[in-house]
Amino acid sequence: MAKQAVGLLETRGLCSLVSGIDAALKAADVQLTGPMKNVGSGLCNAVVTGDVAAVKAAIDAGADTAASLGEVVSAHVIAHPDEATQQVITGKSNATGDK
Repeated sequence: MAKQAVGLLETRGLCSLVSGIDAALKAADVQLTGPMKNVGSGLCNAVVTGDVAAVKAAIDAGADTAASLGEVVSAHVIAHPDEATQQVITGKSNATGDK
C-alpha cells in the first residue's frame, strides 16, 4: 500500500477546531487520527490521514471553515511522510506492521 498523507490543523480555540475538522471529514475521504489535542495557550490541533489529494482537500476545507469562526494558526499537509514521522504524528506505523 502506498504511503498516505498526513494533514494537521491547528487553531486558537476548540470551537473553531471542531468545526474545521467536521468540515474536513465531510469534504473528503480522510480519517481523524487520535483525539483532538489541547496544546496550551488556547492552541488545539488535530490530525487527519488519507491519500494526498483527499487530505489536501480536507485540510483546505477545514481551514476555511475554522477561519470563519476563529484563528487558524496552521494548516499543513505532509505528502508521503517518512514512517518515523508518521509514527510520531499519528502514533501508528504504516500498514506493513514492521514495528
